[in-house]
Amino acid sequence: MKQLPKVDKYMSAMPHTVERTTSIRKALELMREFDIRHLPVQENGMLVGVLTDRDIKLACGFENSAELTVNGVMTLNPYTATPQTPLDHVVLEMAEHKYGCAVIQQENGKIVGIFTATDGLRVLGEMMHEHYRSNTA
Repeated sequence: MKQLPKVDKYMSAMPHTVERTTSIRKALELMREFDIRHLPVQENGMLVGVLTDRDIKLACGFENSAELTVNGVMTLNPYTATPQTPLDHVVLEMAEHKYGCAVIQQENGKIVGIFTATDGLRVLGEMMHEHYRSNTA
């Protein structure tokens, strides 16, 4: 039986992050520049939340949105995993709780990656292709 891969095999390493004092406008520019939908939020090097494109869209509906910072709209207590967490555990946890991403941290709290729902779909597609295409050849 094959051993289940760990999440670090499929995560995006070294994700972009923002501080909680970053303006919404700057965060949106960063997301557009790097074509990403999730930004881990840090304070003094520690994870304090995650900002999603959905959070920004919601914030833009507020009258004073130009003055808002990430701190005012980020999601607190994001789902986290270590690089060695089995991939199936991460994917099932994300599906069960409808998380859009998992922030991947080392034991010391350092952010080393991010695994998104899009990454999960990519893995599913690769595994289906490998299993079904290789069995028909």
